Amino acid sequence: MNVVVVGSGIAGLIAALHAAEAGHGVTLLTKGAIGDGCTGYAQGGVAGVYGTDDSAEQHAADTLSAGAGLADAEAVDVLVQGAAARIAELIARGVAFDRDADGRLLLGREAAHSHARIVHAGGDATGAAISRALVAAARRDARVAVLEHAMLVDLIVADGAVRGIRLLRDGAAADLEADAVILATGGAGCLYAHTTNPEGTTGDGIAAAIRAGAAVADLEFVQFHPTVLAVGSPFLISEAVRGEGATLVDDTGRRFVFDSHPDGELAPRDIVSRAIARQAAAQGSPVHLDATTLGATRLARRFPTIDRVTRERGLDWSAHPIPVTPAAHYLMGGVQTDLDGRTTLPGLLAVGEVARTGVHGANRLASNSLLEGAVFGARAAAALTAPWIELRVAAPPQPTTAPATADAPFDRVALQRLMWEHVGLLRDTDGLDVALAAVRAWGAAATPPVTAQEHEDANLLLLAEATASAALARVDPIGAHYREPEPAPLLETV
Repeated sequence: MNVVVVGSGIAGLIAALHAAEAGHGVTLLTKGAIGDGCTGYAQGGVAGVYGTDDSAEQHAADTLSAGAGLADAEAVDVLVQGAAARIAELIARGVAFDRDADGRLLLGREAAHSHARIVHAGGDATGAAISRALVAAARRDARVAVLEHAMLVDLIVADGAVRGIRLLRDGAAADLEADAVILATGGAGCLYAHTTNPEGTTGDGIAAAIRAGAAVADLEFVQFHPTVLAVGSPFLISEAVRGEGATLVDDTGRRFVFDSHPDGELAPRDIVSRAIARQAAAQGSPVHLDATTLGATRLARRFPTIDRVTRERGLDWSAHPIPVTPAAHYLMGGVQTDLDGRTTLPGLLAVGEVARTGVHGANRLASNSLLEGAVFGARAAAALTAPWIELRVAAPPQPTTAPATADAPFDRVALQRLMWEHVGLLRDTDGLDVALAAVRAWGAAATPPVTAQEHEDANLLLLAEATASAALARVDPIGAHYREPEPAPLLETV
C-alpha cells in the first residue's frame, strides 16, 4: 500500500515508522523541515508510567475528570492501556528519559493528575528528545521517503474516497497519489494573537479535511495554557513547575487560584487559565509564578531550558516571581476519528492534535498529548489494511444568520486579535457574533490563494469560522469553552 503521512511530529513519525515496518511504501510530507512543529516544544513529558499506588484505571479517571464529562471512555481506555508499549517503544528508539541514581525512571506530576506518572527527558526538554530520536529513526529507514518544505493544499477525493494530496513546494503545485493519507498536521494555534505554537501551525490538515467533506467536531474546545512568560515572545513555563511546588500569586503575593478551585495551582488547566485572566484584568497587570522556594540549584537541574530562557530575558526566577499569562496551546477538537484514526472519508486517517479522538473531551489532561500521538499513530498504521468501518458522527453545529461585516480589512494580525478577544479564553454571545460576522466578511472578499501564505490565511479563515460557529452552537459553558453570562472583559494581547 502507498501511504502519505502529512506531518512530522510524534504522531506522524510514529505512524510513518509503523507503516513502513508493516511493509507499506511511505512518503512523509512536512511543511517545514522534518521535526519542526509542536512536538519539539513540549516540555512536560509523557503520562503513563504507574507506581505501586497508581494504575491505568486511575490515569483514565483523571483524564475523564479533566475532560469535564465529555471525553469518550472507550478512547481514554485505549490511551492509558497503550501507554506502556508506546513509552517502551520510545525508549527503544533512543529517547533517554530521565532516571534516578538507581536507573529508575523519574516521574513528575502535573495539574489534575492524582499521582506522579509523567516521564520526562532533559528535565524540561522531553519533546525535543522525542523528536530527535524519531527523526533519526525515520531518516535511517529507507522505506520512508521524506519530502520537506512541502505544504498540504488539499486532499484529492475520487469516487467518495481520498486518493492522494495536492501539495505546494517551491511555489509549484503538484499531486501525490496514495492509497491512504494519514493527517498529522497538528492544531491551529496561529488563530490567536498569543500562542505557544510555532509559526506555521495554521490548521492546514483540518481545513483540507473540511473542504473534502470529512466530519470535524469539538472545535470550540481550545485549551489555553495558564503559564506563558509575559516578557518577550511567548515562551511556555511547564505545568511541571507547579507540579514541583511553584505557586501563582497576585500583586499582593496572595495565592488567588484557590478562590476558583480547591486544588489551587493544580486544578484543571481551563480553571487555572480563567483564574489568571480574571485576576490580571482586575489588577491591571500580569500575575506571577513564584518558584523561589524550589531554589536555584533545583530549578536549573530540573528545568534547564526554562532556567536558561528566563535568565536570558533578565529574570532570576530563583529569587523573584516571574510574570505569566495564558496563551492558546492545544486544540481538543479536530477531524473526527474512530479508535484507529479512521475518519468519515474512506482512505483518510488522522492522528495527533489534528484529530478528534474523543480522548480529551472539553479539556486536555496535561502530558496526554504526546501519549495520544504515539498510541493513535501506531493504531492508525495498524489499521491501514483493515476493512473501512463507517464512522457515525453527531450533527454539525447549525450555521447562524449573523451578517457578514468587518470593521477593518483582513490581515492575519487582525484575525488573530479578533479571535483572541472574542473566541478565546472568555467568551460571550455578542463577541462571538462580532467575530463570526467579521470572519465571514473577510472570507467572502478573499481571492483564491496562490502562495503558501495565502493558503495558510485561507485555512485560518475557514477554521476561524468553524470555531466561532461551534462556540455559538454550544450554549452551555463547559471545560475550555467558557461563555460569560454578561459581556466578557477584553484580554489585552501581551
